[in-house]
Amino acid sequence: MADPDRTDDFPVHLSSGSLRADPAQGWVIPHVWTDEGVVVQTQPNGAGVLHVAVALCVLNDLYRESDALGVPVDGVQVGARGQFDTETWVSTGIDYVVDVASTASADQVAALVARVDEVAEIPRVLRAGMTVERTNA
Repeated sequence: MADPDRTDDFPVHLSSGSLRADPAQGWVIPHVWTDEGVVVQTQPNGAGVLHVAVALCVLNDLYRESDALGVPVDGVQVGARGQFDTETWVSTGIDYVVDVASTASADQVAALVARVDEVAEIPRVLRAGMTVERTNA
C-alpha cells in the first residue's frame, strides 16, 4: 500500500456527477456519461498520468457497467495512487479506491464495483504486464 508521506507517491483523484469536486481544484475532461465532465486532481507528471489512466478507466466502466446491470449511479469518485522505486523508476504497484453515490442497495453497488474490477481494461492490461518499446518508424 502506498505511503502518503513519501515524495515518490503519486495520488490522483477523479470525480463526477453528484460527487464531483470543485472544477477550480483540478481540470475538467469531457465524459460521455456525465453532462458536466470529470474533475481530475493530480500533479502534472508521467506518474500521475499513469494513475489517471487507471482511475479514469475505472470511473468510466462504473458508468458503463451500471447501465448494463441496471444500477443507478448519481456520482463517482475514484482515487488511485502508487509509488515508484526512485532508483529504477519501476512502479511498485497501483492502489485504487472507489466511492459510488447510488440509490441502489449496498449489495448492488458492491456487485457493480466487483464487476468493474474484473472488466476495467487499463487495470487488466497493467496486471497482465506488457512491453513498451521505442521504434524507429
